[in-house]
Amino acid sequence: MPGPLVYIRSFIDQSLPLFSRHCQLCLGPSDNTSDICGACQGDLPWLGHQCSQCALPLPETSSTLCGNCLTQAPAFRQVIAPFVYRFPLDSLIPAFKYHHQLAYGRLLVPLLIDAIRHHHAENDQALPDRLIPMPLHRQRQAQRGYNQAFELARPVARALQIPLDRHSLLRHQSTPAQQGLSARERRRNLRDAFYCPHPQHVNGLHLAVLDDVVTTGATANEVSRTLLQAGAASVSIWALARTP
Repeated sequence: MPGPLVYIRSFIDQSLPLFSRHCQLCLGPSDNTSDICGACQGDLPWLGHQCSQCALPLPETSSTLCGNCLTQAPAFRQVIAPFVYRFPLDSLIPAFKYHHQLAYGRLLVPLLIDAIRHHHAENDQALPDRLIPMPLHRQRQAQRGYNQAFELARPVARALQIPLDRHSLLRHQSTPAQQGLSARERRRNLRDAFYCPHPQHVNGLHLAVLDDVVTTGATANEVSRTLLQAGAASVSIWALARTP
């Protein structure tokens, strides 16, 4: 069931023009070029100190790598996510993902783009060669009517001028939903779920895979492993939010 924020946003959508100069979260006047005013942006659950590889939120006094990444390094190079998966993201993202509220995803995309640009500039990293939206199995996409990762990836690829690649990573298993599974169950659920049909198209390339939320990192690790085995040079994961 959609959360209470979905019904509030439905009222907002009916009460304000689509491209009004009002903040889409608090209804107040927007004081910048974003659809989210500066005050609401400041109140969003920004991801602060984090693991430099998987982006797990960490205490300020901890090291730059979490225990899991120190014990067993994941296949991906890094995770870039601007937010912790808390309110209001835990209402906006499910509404976007499961209830056809695509505007909620587009509301957050500019902040994701800013986070990606900042990360790559701060770390003196070149942007990847291609951007791949996290694939859905065709049966699930047919049921949902769209792939939420692709809806996010299109404006991100356009803004960053990165080719968008929908064909180098596919899902050939319709696995049960990951929600509610433990980390071990997620890994077992995803085993061999993805494949790269044309390895020559990713050979030697630096890739980014975009998803809505990184939870345990099991999906991110599996798609990265698949692309690296196909010959990719490196894989980064981009997402709107990271779960604590």
